[in-house]
Amino acid sequence: MSAPLLRIPGPALTDLPAGVSVEQVLTDLADDQVAAPPQYVDDLVAEVRRAQEHGVDLSVVVLDRDPRIDSQLRDLATEVGTEDGGTVLVLSPGWVGTYSEDLDRVTLEAAQDRTYTGDPVVSTRNFVDSVLEPSPPWTLLTLLIVALVALTAGATYLAKRRRAENSAHDAGAEESSPAGTS
Repeated sequence: MSAPLLRIPGPALTDLPAGVSVEQVLTDLADDQVAAPPQYVDDLVAEVRRAQEHGVDLSVVVLDRDPRIDSQLRDLATEVGTEDGGTVLVLSPGWVGTYSEDLDRVTLEAAQDRTYTGDPVVSTRNFVDSVLEPSPPWTLLTLLIVALVALTAGATYLAKRRRAENSAHDAGAEESSPAGTS
């Protein structure tokens, strides 16, 4: 019988893609917020600038091959974002990883879902478009739903009360009518 594995609480170690150095990525990002193969840099810089014009501090990292597992891209994005700040989009041919200190996770994941194209420029454009889209007014929608439920509950209560009063009135009218009169 083997001894059970002992788990020590604490943060898990990051697992970065093989051959990728966070220091090298940060060095590459320093001049234009893009770390990518040369053929993509100009178009990606344009997308980064477009995001920055709308208040999103975006960095884009493009890897030329998929890592062993997709979570390595998220780990890389987190490492870069922790050092460099802002929002980080990491792309490989088939996977995406993101990190942001500015965007909520729902917005980030919705934008990430639109990036699975295989083309880093189109993927980045889709990501930026999604991040810049106005989000639904969730607070207003929630308040409207709560008001609708309250109105429905109030109307239901009034209808039941009126029905009960009518039943009581009809029962009282039957008792007060003289018996045997025709």
